[in-house]
Amino acid sequence: MGAYILRRLLLIIPTLIGIMVVNFTLTQFVPGGPIEQVIARMEGSGDVFSGISGGGSSGAAEFESSGNPGGYSGARGLPPEFIAELEREFGFDKPPLERFLTMMWNYIRFDFGESYFRSISVVDLVLEKMPVSISLGLWSTLIAYLVSIPLGIRKAVNDGTTFDTWTSALIIVAYAIPGFLFAILLLVLFAGGSYFQWFPLRGLTSDNWDQLSLLGKIGDYFWHIALPVTASTISAFATLTILTKNSFLDEIKKQYVTTAKAKGLKESQVLYGHVFRNAMLIIVAGFPAVFIGVFFGGSIIIETIFSLDGLGRLGFEAAVARDYPVIFGTLFFFGLIGLVVGILSDLMYVFVDPRIDFETREG
Repeated sequence: MGAYILRRLLLIIPTLIGIMVVNFTLTQFVPGGPIEQVIARMEGSGDVFSGISGGGSSGAAEFESSGNPGGYSGARGLPPEFIAELEREFGFDKPPLERFLTMMWNYIRFDFGESYFRSISVVDLVLEKMPVSISLGLWSTLIAYLVSIPLGIRKAVNDGTTFDTWTSALIIVAYAIPGFLFAILLLVLFAGGSYFQWFPLRGLTSDNWDQLSLLGKIGDYFWHIALPVTASTISAFATLTILTKNSFLDEIKKQYVTTAKAKGLKESQVLYGHVFRNAMLIIVAGFPAVFIGVFFGGSIIIETIFSLDGLGRLGFEAAVARDYPVIFGTLFFFGLIGLVVGILSDLMYVFVDPRIDFETREG
């Protein structure tokens, strides 16, 4: 197993480099690059020159460049020295290859630079947004598992019964409802839209958070995340429930289950002593990947509807503004975590079922 883990760890390096090369190359051809974003901002603001005159990172925080000197639409009337200063401020006066190598060298040292527009380092910016994403990702995943696994097991045991039929209908309806539409419905019903005002409309905590007691802070936190987590979870548990049911059905029909019943074991002993471990292998082992997927792929729409400033909105806003340090820094960091989580998922398989040997399978 050690050799397998070592090979997977070594594969992270070329995979991560490949991800960065593809995305860096694509950004060189995307229309409406950072310099044009700057020019558009200049057309709506009269104090741009004062922003640049500050120099350094504080002045740089107001501008961007795409490394396409001399060809910027809307740059007419701007002095060439000003455009050249923009390029120098952000390093776009250098060839793309040199910029890429410099960026990767900094990322290897976990130096992700500073956002162009926010005057804050990428690391601090991600840490600032992370509580929202952790809240949505962690609780949505836990609730989905806590609901789906027992429900899927009961549906498998009662396959074809009335219970199985009506719960399947509910699951299909829940899966068919878009998360953002359900979020709007929750707001209208329970957040002061037209009926009840039981839950807050925005934010992760109340304005008087610092003045609350420990129990008050816990209650206030769950009060705020109740609706967004519900909206995030409503369709997520459908797939997991069906997967759990099908996994248990496959195992229940196997010969070892019939043998265990013939030996006089109770149904609960057969179900949880023999079937559970085999049926839950794919579900439990996939938990790290599911959590990371929900965590880093936070719903932009749900965050927007509930006025939550998380990683989903951060990524979207950075892409629109061509905030390259945020885009590439988070891409590198999250890509690295995603690759490591892939290895952890394989280890979970071995933990759940020690009979699995990846080295033998590869051989």
